[in-house]
Amino acid sequence: MNECKTTPTKSIRFSETKKWHYKTDVSVIGYGGAGACAAIEAADAGALVTIFELSSGAGGSTALSSAEIYMGGDGGTRVQAATGHNDTNQAMIDYLSACAGPQADADKIKAYVEGSRDHFNWLVEQGVPFKDSEYKERAIMALTDDCLLYTGSEKAWPFKEIATPCPRGHNLEVEGDNGGPLFMKILGAAVERREIQVHFNCRALALIQDDTGVIRGIRIREDMQEKNVLVDRGVILCTGGFAMNRAMLKKYAPNLLRCSEPIGNPGDMGTGILMGMGVGGAAINMHEGFVSVPYYPPASFTYGLFINAQGQRFINEDCYHGRVGAYILQQTGNRVYLVLSAEDYGDYEQVSYLGASVAGTGETIAELEQELDLPKDQLVQTLQTYNNHAKNGEDPVFHKCSEWLKPLNAPYVALDVTPGRGAFYPYFTLGGLDTRPSGEVLNPEGSIITGLYAAGRTACGVPRRGAGYNSGISVGDATFSGRMAGKAAAARVK
Repeated sequence: MNECKTTPTKSIRFSETKKWHYKTDVSVIGYGGAGACAAIEAADAGALVTIFELSSGAGGSTALSSAEIYMGGDGGTRVQAATGHNDTNQAMIDYLSACAGPQADADKIKAYVEGSRDHFNWLVEQGVPFKDSEYKERAIMALTDDCLLYTGSEKAWPFKEIATPCPRGHNLEVEGDNGGPLFMKILGAAVERREIQVHFNCRALALIQDDTGVIRGIRIREDMQEKNVLVDRGVILCTGGFAMNRAMLKKYAPNLLRCSEPIGNPGDMGTGILMGMGVGGAAINMHEGFVSVPYYPPASFTYGLFINAQGQRFINEDCYHGRVGAYILQQTGNRVYLVLSAEDYGDYEQVSYLGASVAGTGETIAELEQELDLPKDQLVQTLQTYNNHAKNGEDPVFHKCSEWLKPLNAPYVALDVTPGRGAFYPYFTLGGLDTRPSGEVLNPEGSIITGLYAAGRTACGVPRRGAGYNSGISVGDATFSGRMAGKAAAARVK
């Protein structure tokens, strides 16, 4: 006789659970940025907290990131104020709302923005270091220990016409791409200073639900045994997204499979999302993801033009690399090139993350067009139109900022940035469980599933679209939503 396998998509009946191996007030599943912050806040609110983590140590995908954190709002953070930037809540709300477009969750954006400065101060209280300095170069990340930089499309059209631009990316005071490990080391130390129990090498299997729909516990696998955890106040799912689960990607976000490299840790299998769905939770925005085409540095590549298989532009090249990546995936013809003046090619091969190969060169645009096998005269017309306006500091078609406008001159070079042809296209998912700003998980009718919370990429949070993503918003959203879920779970009375 075959035994029924415990799966995340099927809840376990509370009435049939006879033995409890552990008991806690709040159970946090996952020990990344969201889980650490949820545990800290729940413990500080007086709850007995237990973290269950799949791997042998803390970190999650947050530890693998640069740990830029997107923060601002009225009066600005301490760093914004020190570097002369006067941010406002309204500007930040307007910008993030435009980024999320029709998928925006107005309540979550409002809560995030209004709590942003306090979140900065809370992180500082935990020991996170931020230097009162600004990194002014156009870059994907600051490799110095400088803090503040533009990490989105704030200065690019159409966003600059919607909200007053302001830099909000906060880089930790550490040189190189080392923010994530330092950030999680600090949060881990903050967890250790509290009476928070942590179980490593422990896999969450399924939620335990009573006959009224309330979440009463969780089943785990530890030391090769299935064990039951009785939870008095709430379970907080902080298990990341589903970038590592090809079956889920194929089902929910197949377009992301055109990209080259999932960003995350091996545990980003969507388990928390599936567990939430297994007890009636709604999963939303599952088709969306962050997609990067890291074409800068060198910053001089911003002078170039992205061209599709029809020999036409489709984006203003001064916007954020994630926005460009999202638009590239929308192009038909399966060919995309970045056309540059050879003088702007610069030190690309030494400083870039892009990894795109040279697809063609030409002493004239007609010669380059022929070498790329584009429709006759299409690239010629595109470049002539662009150059005629660029020499006057104008771009009436895509409104590239005048700072990055100049005619392209011979000789020309084209890089092949077509997805699947060698260029680096990292990605992760942006869909997840539908939640309130408090982290409470909702069913498809919008009712709360009592006792269940989600945060970070397990929930569908503030970032909703790849075309409107900003570096730092995922770590910012994960840590902030983790804190909100921790507070809410600890405050729940049975």
